Amino acid sequence: MTVQIESADRRFPLPMLHQTRGKRSAVTCHLKCDDACTKPVPNQTDNPTFREVAGTAFTRRLLLQGVGVGALAVVFGGAFGATPEADATGLPASGAGAGAGAGWGPGRSPLRFAPIAPVDATVDAMTVPSGFQWSTILRWGDPLFSAADTFDVGAQTADLQARQFGYNNDYTDIIVIPGTRGREALLVCNHEYVNPGIMFATSTDEAVLTERRKVAQQAHGMSVVHLHRNSRGTPWTYTVGSKYNRRVTATTPFSFTGPAAGSALLKTTADPSGTTVFGTLGNCAGGTTPWGTVLSGEENFNGYFRAAGLSAEEARYGLADKASANGWELIDPRFDARSSGTANEVNRFGWIVEIDPFQPDSTPVKHTAMGRLKHEGANVIVGKSGHVAAYMGDDERFDYLYKFVSADTVRGGWSCGHHEPRKYSRSDREHNKTLLHSGSLYVARFTGDSPVAEFDGTGALPSDGSFDGTGEWLPIVLDGVSQVPGFSVEEALVHTRLAADALGATKMDRCEDVQPNPMTGKVYVACTNNSDRGKVGKEGATEVNPRNANRDGHIVEITEDRHDPRSTTFRWSLLLVCGDPSVNSSTYFAGFPADQVSPIACPDNVAFDSVGNLWIATDGAPSAIARADGLFKVPLTGGERGHVQQFLAVPRDAETCGPVIHDQDGLVFVAVQHPGEEGTFDAQRSYFPDYVAEGAVAGAGAWRGPRPAIVQVWKS
Repeated sequence: MTVQIESADRRFPLPMLHQTRGKRSAVTCHLKCDDACTKPVPNQTDNPTFREVAGTAFTRRLLLQGVGVGALAVVFGGAFGATPEADATGLPASGAGAGAGAGWGPGRSPLRFAPIAPVDATVDAMTVPSGFQWSTILRWGDPLFSAADTFDVGAQTADLQARQFGYNNDYTDIIVIPGTRGREALLVCNHEYVNPGIMFATSTDEAVLTERRKVAQQAHGMSVVHLHRNSRGTPWTYTVGSKYNRRVTATTPFSFTGPAAGSALLKTTADPSGTTVFGTLGNCAGGTTPWGTVLSGEENFNGYFRAAGLSAEEARYGLADKASANGWELIDPRFDARSSGTANEVNRFGWIVEIDPFQPDSTPVKHTAMGRLKHEGANVIVGKSGHVAAYMGDDERFDYLYKFVSADTVRGGWSCGHHEPRKYSRSDREHNKTLLHSGSLYVARFTGDSPVAEFDGTGALPSDGSFDGTGEWLPIVLDGVSQVPGFSVEEALVHTRLAADALGATKMDRCEDVQPNPMTGKVYVACTNNSDRGKVGKEGATEVNPRNANRDGHIVEITEDRHDPRSTTFRWSLLLVCGDPSVNSSTYFAGFPADQVSPIACPDNVAFDSVGNLWIATDGAPSAIARADGLFKVPLTGGERGHVQQFLAVPRDAETCGPVIHDQDGLVFVAVQHPGEEGTFDAQRSYFPDYVAEGAVAGAGAWRGPRPAIVQVWKS
């Protein structure tokens, strides 16, 4: 069913209306992922199925018997040599990834709470545990460079938006500035997409619509914002006009790095060198590197372009000859890729980008060595050899899990913790910023260790009592050389999905965030859902994706063999098979009693606290289990392993993004994305976070309408 709704600039169809089982709203589907679930799955390959390779599982399991299971020897500060002389600019050595707290170590997290009850999806409130309170740090439209740039929903311009906090924040991290005793930090945040229908009043004036499209371009990208507070353990406020504050938008220059930089596949008439591209789009999750830079994944870039849609390469990435949801092709020729001069513009998006928040004048980069796909994000860990591994998910039905391993090694050591991070010498840090320029790219193939006949799509636990098996990392590029017959290295990196198809990688249920646990090195893959699994002509249930019509998603836990991120083989198990166990028998919580857990559906972003507990942010619970999305804590060891406990719930129509867990500081942070998504400008469904009363006069910078925001939660 296709229904038209009124947008701020035109009426647009909602093909996903009444079909969003396992996802959020039809509006989100249209604006965020180009109605992907209404279209043929881009992965139409007939590569070897999971069932065809599963027969080798028992033999492989015997070969692997006796391999010890232990923690990865994560190397902490000074392990690669003497601690270097501190950089006078105070650049940080660490940033173990989103959600890193201070001082990793054994024991019980100091952040204790009574889990909240599930919240109805229609509640327009931020719900936190008893004894806790919340506040916003930043909202859409908050001024970053001058207090004079006050937000006024009726007077937004592109120039003003370029100086304000962007829209629909996603990946977030808070990196404490060294030498400030935990009192100053940098908040780095993605801005994934916009919703003009609730941002602007309806208009038919072409000049107004053109300006609004330009506003939308400036509301995308990333923000870097200076934070301050009086003492540790207290909430943060942000500093207007700080030298660190920065906006990266859809028009900011980026440089390409790696083997495909300068390739003919990246050249356009506007950039005949193929080395510089303007802007970043669809930025979803990300990761913070040990050297204090931030990675961001360009995800649903295809929906921004009108392309010819005739080639296998375009089809594999969901590109088509149709008007885009944003209409940018009407104001910027880059986004009409139907001519020979702009055809390669689509190839210049879909990358992992890296930004240095401590150098606001630096040029951000896009790393071609890490492959082009619909990147959810990338998260880095340093192995005992000093090599860096980055884990990445391709967020599409039946697409794949990837890993990149650097050719070179970290200099200057590595440490965890955001409160008093070590410092690198300037030369070591500049070296480390090149680690993602070259290396090896792999895609995962999973094998189960139970008979394939036991997986009938119901999600029933196999007879051996666990979903588990082995896997291998199939090389796409090794040290800059393509391993895929018929693909040059440039082709393998620009058309990575096609290269992975040729290798027969395992089709997954939408790999979203993928993060290694900095305490153990185990890798956690959030497979959010896949309602197409088991449909006619599509792959059915497998041990690693055990349910057909998978509405609720699951979490995969991976242990690299020899506990080395460079390993090309691994073992895996399912930590969670999500859902509401009171109404769904096909749930699994690592053996923990299902009647004692908080119901959870559609895992999206993950993070870790200071003792290695997993925290999960969800996206899609309202349509999957009729509950508001939220943030959940899951212990990973001992008798509490698998005990899902809900910490917070976000307001109506919102999803929970970018969790940051500074538990030793008593603070938790989330990005509240697209509150009130299904409303219109004249009939809003959420009033978060300002909650201006009806008929009241809004104060300066406030609005009676939804504003995506970064929220901090702390104990009262």
